[in-house]
Amino acid sequence: MENRDTKAWLYLLPAILFLGVFMIYPLVDVVVYSFEQGYNSASQSFSGVGFFNFAYVLRDPYFLQALKNTFILVIITVPVSTAFALLISVALSSIKKLQDLFQTVYFLPYVTNTLAVGLVFMILFKRTPYSDGLVNLLIGWFGGEAVDFIDGPYWAKMFVLCFYTVWVVLPFKILVLTSALASVDRNYYNAARVDGTSRGRIFRKITLPMISPMLFYLVITGFIGAFKAYSDAVALFGTNLNAAGMNTIVGYVYDMLYGNSGGYPSFASAAAILLFLIVLTITCINLLVKNRSAKN
Repeated sequence: MENRDTKAWLYLLPAILFLGVFMIYPLVDVVVYSFEQGYNSASQSFSGVGFFNFAYVLRDPYFLQALKNTFILVIITVPVSTAFALLISVALSSIKKLQDLFQTVYFLPYVTNTLAVGLVFMILFKRTPYSDGLVNLLIGWFGGEAVDFIDGPYWAKMFVLCFYTVWVVLPFKILVLTSALASVDRNYYNAARVDGTSRGRIFRKITLPMISPMLFYLVITGFIGAFKAYSDAVALFGTNLNAAGMNTIVGYVYDMLYGNSGGYPSFASAAAILLFLIVLTITCINLLVKNRSAKN
């Protein structure tokens, strides 16, 4: 028995070393940096230990704007993308002819470069001296006024960012939910149809409960992914997100490290810890809600 345990630990040793070097050590290092006041990366020195970095970050208007943007992005994109993915997956599951073709078409944005997709969206929405963009052209056909979605009002820029984020995450969710729907035992549907159950009731009483674990998985990963959003905003509004008022928490951390206001690893670490606590709190709340719903 001891030989088996030793062999098992030897198999696990490379993975444990990898996790320790690239995950556990950096996490501990970030926690240490977040409490070091006035840390100087050149001399590897600091002036004190305390909560000054957290207090500074929580009062920084750039961080508060990034926090606001991130929360709006999370609140809008996670439920909207999950709902659309569910509807499209149900529709694809009911289609027999050319089903594989439609699934491939819906999955294409997932394998397309994020910055390339962002460039296409910017061309569609951005106003230039020569053109108002395709979207504004469509708005004009319905009698509306042209809007600068890239350099215009805040609500317009947030709309484009949410629209773009939903577009990017939708293919993966469709793939997962389509697979979940395909795994549901057809005998349940056949028995419900024999009893004359309506499609809506079948969907509520059979389909949703059977795929609820996958839905919960997509909601949790959707929250985590939306809180880590950064490349989406860069693809649409460029690297100077603070000037555009469209920075995210991850973007704020990056700016504190490498941006124009960079060179402040302590502030960046404090912001990263705050992001970790926010994601952890929301994940725990989702777990509690899932457990309560499962008991009921």
